[in-house]
Amino acid sequence: MLSPFYQELVSSLNRGLLMSLYLIIPSAVGGILLGIIVGCFRAFGNTFVRKMCDTYAAIFRGTPLVVQLFILYFGLPNIGICLSSYTAAVLGFVLCSGAYQSEYIRGALLSIKQNQYSAAQALGFSRFQSIVWIIIPQALRKALPGCSNEIIYLIKYSSLAYVVTCMELTGEGKAIATEYFRFTEVFAVIGLYYLLLVSLAILVLKKVEKATLIPGFGQF
Repeated sequence: MLSPFYQELVSSLNRGLLMSLYLIIPSAVGGILLGIIVGCFRAFGNTFVRKMCDTYAAIFRGTPLVVQLFILYFGLPNIGICLSSYTAAVLGFVLCSGAYQSEYIRGALLSIKQNQYSAAQALGFSRFQSIVWIIIPQALRKALPGCSNEIIYLIKYSSLAYVVTCMELTGEGKAIATEYFRFTEVFAVIGLYYLLLVSLAILVLKKVEKATLIPGFGQF
C-alpha cells in the first residue's frame, strides 16, 4: 500500500502527464507544418518573403524559449491580447519548434539536385508542381531525422509550460515537491516520466522513418 505522499505524487504526475501530452501533440504537429511552409518560403520564395522568413527563424532560434513564453503570456496583455496559459504555451512551442523545423526542411530542399527540376519540367510540370510533387516528398524523407530530433527536444522543453502557470508534468511535480519538501524523490520520478515519453517517441519516429524509407534513397 502506497503512503499518502506517493499516492498524491502518482495522481498529480499522471494528471500532469495528460496535460503534457495535450501540449506536445498539437505543438509537434503545428511545428512541423509551420516548418514545412517557412522552409519552402526560405528555399524558394522571392527576396522579400525569404528575408521575412529568415528573420522569423533567426528571432525564434536566437532567443530563449522561456522569454518567448513570458512575452506571449505576460507581455501581450499590455497591448490588449490575452491568451490562456495553455494557448500561450502551445503557441510558443509551435513558433519556436517551427523555426528549427524550417531549417531542417530548408537544408533538405536545397540538397535535392537541380536535375530533379529539369526532369520534372521535361515531363511538363510547372515550377509549383515540381516543388510540391517532386522536391518536397524527397526533402521530407531527408529532413525526417532532424525533424524527429526536434520533436524529442519539444517533449523535454514542454516542461517550461509551468512558468506561464500551465500545470503540466513538471509543474505538478514541483507543487508536490514544495508541499512535502521532497525534491530529490519527486524530480527523479519526473525524470523517469520524461525518459518514458522520449523512449516511446523514439520508437514511433523510427517506425515512421522505416515506413517512409525508399530502398537506395539517401543510403550509402
